[in-house]
Amino acid sequence: MTLEQEPAGDGSETALESAESPVDSAEITSPNVGRPSGMDIIRSLTGRCQAKWRPILLTALAIAAIGITVDLFYFQYLPDRQIDEVAAHQAVRSASDGAVASLTYSADSLDRDFANAKSYLTGEFLAYYNKFTQQFVVPMAQQKHITQKAVMLRAAVSDLHADSAVVLVYLNQTTTSKDKPEPLVTPSSIRVTLTKVEGSWLISKLDPLG
Repeated sequence: MTLEQEPAGDGSETALESAESPVDSAEITSPNVGRPSGMDIIRSLTGRCQAKWRPILLTALAIAAIGITVDLFYFQYLPDRQIDEVAAHQAVRSASDGAVASLTYSADSLDRDFANAKSYLTGEFLAYYNKFTQQFVVPMAQQKHITQKAVMLRAAVSDLHADSAVVLVYLNQTTTSKDKPEPLVTPSSIRVTLTKVEGSWLISKLDPLG
């Protein structure tokens, strides 16, 4: 009695199929499925860094803005203000001294008094002052022996620019003469216009205000 055996080919195919199945399963259940990618991780870290550094960046910008403001204040505004104060002081001093010199004279020292006054003047006003004093003041002062002295009471800058300024000067004028030896005191207010000439404030106009 002979036993019939099944062909060997069927078992080999079954074993082959069983050997191939783990490969197919591995392909279906990839370990990368469901895990974050490298780009996702980078985005997450970048977002966290931005969230942490944003307040620091804003604070740094605020400090920088304050620093710029302080720098402008101390290195630009204050020097400009100090320069303006110096210029204003010089303008007031020149206007006061020039106005007093222009209104002060004595019959005994006219040439010296007028020369001193003209050192504070410039332009057309200098020419006018020279002509006026020679034609009117000198003859009257010599004839009546007039002495006039001006004293500055106060002065203030009305307008100030790089090369020009206006100063209001308040003063008293005391006048004596041969006919009236008793001093006559006259309060005056004058608008003095100044022009800067070679670094010096000089009077270019003098207008009585009352």
